[in-house]
Amino acid sequence: MSLQHILLGLLREPAAGYDLKAVFDERISHFWSAEFGQIYPTLNRLEERGLLESRVEPSEKGPNRRVYSLTADGREELLRWLGSGPAMGAERFAYLAQLYFMDALGDLHETRAFMTALKQRLREWLGRLEAIEAAVTTSHGGATEYYSDGGFHQFATLRMGILSIGSKVEWCDETLAAIDRRIALPAGVEATAECRSGRGAPSAPDGSGSGTHVGSPRGEVAS
Repeated sequence: MSLQHILLGLLREPAAGYDLKAVFDERISHFWSAEFGQIYPTLNRLEERGLLESRVEPSEKGPNRRVYSLTADGREELLRWLGSGPAMGAERFAYLAQLYFMDALGDLHETRAFMTALKQRLREWLGRLEAIEAAVTTSHGGATEYYSDGGFHQFATLRMGILSIGSKVEWCDETLAAIDRRIALPAGVEATAECRSGRGAPSAPDGSGSGTHVGSPRGEVAS
């Protein structure tokens, strides 16, 4: 999946770059994020390829704004992408990369502080999504089979975001509990399994080495 296709999907209705940024921040942050420095160059490339067209319109709030819309070729490319099957690209999580190497600090209390801060951020994010869910169900009811076609599919992604982030909060609790048990170990007691300097797979609990790759858990868009 690419930002180009996300923009094509969002531009089924004409919009300016500022409008698109608001959608990223307020409606689809549970699966994608983009900054102005990414949005505008991508819009320009899509227009150069003939997948978008733009026009300048007056704005009531300031300078004129450039509004983008799909061309016939752009709609064809969007439909091709949607019909190509699930896009299962690798996901990246910066906070997991940090945690992977956290032993370099040499202090489990630092790891605990890190996980506590991460849990707080995830809970705040989860709260925002749950507020959106509550507003939608209050307005339209909880029977999603009666939603509009667009609303039905959009609500499905919202639910995935809520469940995914909720599972990460549970993982934070699990990890924090494990940290506390590790901190409580008597002095001189060592773990039986080690990760080898960040290279390769972790050893199995018996120290034999399973050779199993530890990948990122699935969930929100990379930080």
